[in-house]
Amino acid sequence: MEETLVRLEPSSIPLGLHALFNRLERHRSGGQQADDFIEEVFHTMKEDLGLLGVLVYGERRDGFELRRRVGEGFEALTEFLEGAWSSVTSVLRHRVYIFAGSGEPDAPSTFGILPEGPSAGVVVGRRPHRRLLYFGLDWGWDRERVDFALNVLRAALGLHLLEERVRLSYRQVAEIQESLLREAAPQVPGFDVAYKSIPVEEVGGDFCDVVHLGEDLVGFAIGDASGHGLPAALLVRDVVTGLRMGLEKHLRMEYVFSKLNRVIHRSNLSSHYVSAFYGELEPNGQISYVNAGHQPPLLFRKDRILELRTGGTVIGPLPEVAYRRGLVRLDPGSVLVLLTDGIVERRAHGDEFGDERLKRVVQESHGIPAAQLLDRILDAAFAYGEGRPWEDDVTVMVIRRPEE
Repeated sequence: MEETLVRLEPSSIPLGLHALFNRLERHRSGGQQADDFIEEVFHTMKEDLGLLGVLVYGERRDGFELRRRVGEGFEALTEFLEGAWSSVTSVLRHRVYIFAGSGEPDAPSTFGILPEGPSAGVVVGRRPHRRLLYFGLDWGWDRERVDFALNVLRAALGLHLLEERVRLSYRQVAEIQESLLREAAPQVPGFDVAYKSIPVEEVGGDFCDVVHLGEDLVGFAIGDASGHGLPAALLVRDVVTGLRMGLEKHLRMEYVFSKLNRVIHRSNLSSHYVSAFYGELEPNGQISYVNAGHQPPLLFRKDRILELRTGGTVIGPLPEVAYRRGLVRLDPGSVLVLLTDGIVERRAHGDEFGDERLKRVVQESHGIPAAQLLDRILDAAFAYGEGRPWEDDVTVMVIRRPEE
C-alpha cells in the first residue's frame, strides 16, 4: 500500500480522541490497562469511525495470540496468528494497513480473522511485546479519518507499552527540558515581548521559544503536545530541537515543518501528536508563519482581530503532510497573542473560558506592557476556573509593537 500526501485540518481529528489520550497518560502501569484502553477507544470512536469490532493480539515467540475480542462483526476467530501470514506481514510492514475487502485486487488475505468486508490492522509497541489490532469497519467508514485516527492510536499505545519497560527519571527529563526552554524572553528591539508557561506536572507538554536568527530577524514558536508529563516532555524536546536545527540552517519554514513531521512520525517516542505555531518577525513588523494545527494566535489591530490559521495539520500522525506559509503585519499599536488551549478550555460550570472572554481581556487592556497583559490573561482564566488548579499545561506569549 503506497503512502500518499494527505491534507487534514485540525477539525479532522475525531471527537474525543484528545481526551482519551490524556486519560491514558494518567494510567501508565500494567499491560492489562493498555488492553482496557483499546476497548475504551473502540467504544468511544466506533460511531465516528464506523468500527464494528476489534481483535487484540499479543506477541508470542512465533506469532500473535488472541487476548481480547470487542464488538461484533467477526464471523470467525483465529486464536493464533502466524507471523508469516500475508495479513500479518502487511500490518507489520506498514504499521497501519487498511484492507478494503475481498474485492480489492491482490488484497492480503485475513485468513478468517475478519469478515469479508473492509478492515484495518495496527501494530503497536516493540518486539517482543507488540500488540496486533484488527478493526472491522462498517459501510460508513472514511479512509482518511480511519487512517489518521489509527496512526494517532498507534503512536499513543506504542509509547505506553514502551514505558512499561523503560524507567526514566522525571527530574532528568525536566533538566533537559529546562535547558531547551528559556526562562524569559530576550530583548527584541522595537517590540515588547513576554511569555510564561505553567506545567500541571513536574514536566510539561507546552513549549514556547524566541530566538534571534540574525541581526534583523527573530523567530518565535509556541506548541502543545497532547497529554501531560514525561511523554509530552519527550516530544517537546524533539520538536524544539528539530525546529532550531532546521531554522539555523536558514531553510524554508514549510520544508522544516514537513521534515520534522516525518521525523516525529517515525519516532517510537512520539507522544501522540503536537500542535505548533512558528513565526519570523522582521523589524518592519512583517511576520511569516506556519500554523501546524495549533490554537490560532490572535492579532489585535485597531479596527479588527485576525486569526492566524494558515499552515497545515498537527505534527506526527501522518507520514507526509504539506504545510503552507502565511503572511501578516504587526503594525504600530497592534498586539499578537499566542497561547495553548489550556487557557481557552479552562472550565467553570460546564462552560469554557473561550475565545470571546480572551478577546475582551485584551481589548480592555489596550496599551499596557506585554508582561502586564500576559498576567491579566492568566489571572482572568485562573479566576474563571474559581481558583482550582490548572487542568492542562498553560502557556501564553504576547508580542506588542508600541505606537510610534
